[in-house]
Amino acid sequence: MPLPRLISDMQGNAAFASGDFQTAVDKFKQAIQLDADNHVLYSNASASLLSLKDYTQALSYAEQCIQKNPGFVKGYTRQGAALLGLERLDEAEAAYGKALELDAGNAAAQEGMNMVKEAREGGGKKSLFLDPQNLQKLMLDPRTRSFMSQPDFMSMLKACEEDPNKMQEFMKDDRMKVVLEVIFGLRFADPDELMKEDGGDATAASVPPAGSSEKTEHPKVPEAEPEPEPLSDDVKRSLEEKEKGNAAYKAKDFDAAIAHYDAAIALDPENVSFVTNKAAVKFEQGKYDECIADCEAAIEKGRELRADYKLIARAMTRIGNSLVKQGKLEEAIRIYNKSLTEHRSADTLERLNNAERALKQALEEAYVDMGLCTEEKDKGNAAFKAQNYPDAIKHYTEALRRGPPSVNEEAHKLYSNRAACYTKLGAWNEGLKDAEKCIELAPEFGKGYSRKGHLQYFMKEYTKAMQTYEDGLKHDPESQELKDGLKRCIMAINAQNSGAEELTEEERQQRQERAMADPEIQTILQDPIMRNVLRDMQENPASAQKHLADASVAAKFEKLVASGIVQVR
Repeated sequence: MPLPRLISDMQGNAAFASGDFQTAVDKFKQAIQLDADNHVLYSNASASLLSLKDYTQALSYAEQCIQKNPGFVKGYTRQGAALLGLERLDEAEAAYGKALELDAGNAAAQEGMNMVKEAREGGGKKSLFLDPQNLQKLMLDPRTRSFMSQPDFMSMLKACEEDPNKMQEFMKDDRMKVVLEVIFGLRFADPDELMKEDGGDATAASVPPAGSSEKTEHPKVPEAEPEPEPLSDDVKRSLEEKEKGNAAYKAKDFDAAIAHYDAAIALDPENVSFVTNKAAVKFEQGKYDECIADCEAAIEKGRELRADYKLIARAMTRIGNSLVKQGKLEEAIRIYNKSLTEHRSADTLERLNNAERALKQALEEAYVDMGLCTEEKDKGNAAFKAQNYPDAIKHYTEALRRGPPSVNEEAHKLYSNRAACYTKLGAWNEGLKDAEKCIELAPEFGKGYSRKGHLQYFMKEYTKAMQTYEDGLKHDPESQELKDGLKRCIMAINAQNSGAEELTEEERQQRQERAMADPEIQTILQDPIMRNVLRDMQENPASAQKHLADASVAAKFEKLVASGIVQVR
């Protein structure tokens, strides 16, 4: 079979399946020029023309199909459908009759006979939408009853009645589709759902063509899908070899798998999947250069044959996998991105993300230099002493890049130093992140707690700062810095409670807003027991002593007081 003819036929089938019937007609005509004796191609061209409602040309190709193969049943069903579309009912009946003579159980031919009968019984001029019987159908059907009270809907029906050509325009409105379903008994769905499988034919409800208001259900012509190309003996044997190759691959008998795939390729060199399967075996064998070469050959052949873009993308992804194994991450990332432009696959996207992370880690590891890390740290210390805090931050940051925590046991001190710089600059949030990172890396390092406590103190989160200082003293009980910080917090809380620390109304409101955003404070306020305690203490202040005798309640109450949520006078 000539390759160009096969390609045109495949493209015609693909266009028909996607609903691009004009392209399907063009491709089948090209195939006919290359193989004029193949009756199936004439049948397929006729089917495509029927879908375009070009009944005259459809009839011509159907008759040529019958001429090439008088025993081909579908040639007569195509002929009958075209004659029915041309309203040549007697001839259509004869064509369907001939099909039934050849195959008495042929559903497409029987359906065609029914349509001829319906067309004969449906003659006579009558209104399309505003016919009393049709209006009654719309009023009684629950799907359309509500439409009848909608002015724009009634205007749409009237416009279609006056000019049937407008029906196609209004088909964008889902209500019009429902109306046609109710009046004509049509069914609208996806093309695959509309196709009724029956020996390759497809019978589907069709919308009456514009201008056919004289006969509401005529002509209703069955459409038909094209015939699949029959498999040659070589193709059948190639698929058998592929299955044997797959079985050997699963059994990890890679040499046998390659032998079967090579046999499949020899029998059907146009099937790109055989080459990509062979490449998969090479990958498992660790022969990455050979895997890449096979995938590149598959891509080149696939482009030539206009193969499915998913197949092209799969071959590209396999190249990327091989490049990753070879440590060529930048090349792998490039080919993964190219694969995603062909077909967006979740698997390829995950492999891309993994490669990008691996490349980032590799670059970071390549950048590590502990000698330069020490130099940058010393420069940061000098800048800090000179009160040049922005430069100090820059040097400490570079020191962390040169000596990250994964290789630097002293990295926590760099975070501590940078937190001190942020504190001096009033960048509380950035400093807090560094202080917490310092504690995470070295929980026993007291300086990390003092850095964090100072920042919380400056943010007027005194209760949190107290807790931080207390946590630090557990690890470093002799730290004077932690002890002093704890005292400052207690003094600040006492000053707030006694009113010695005069706050403006705006400051007081900001303090309460910060407290209310604290998850710990929210949990306390949502505690049913604490809510009852607070309500009781408000209504009966004398009950406070009783409630505060409970250590748990007293601790929560102190946090509410310290945060400013509860004021003691």
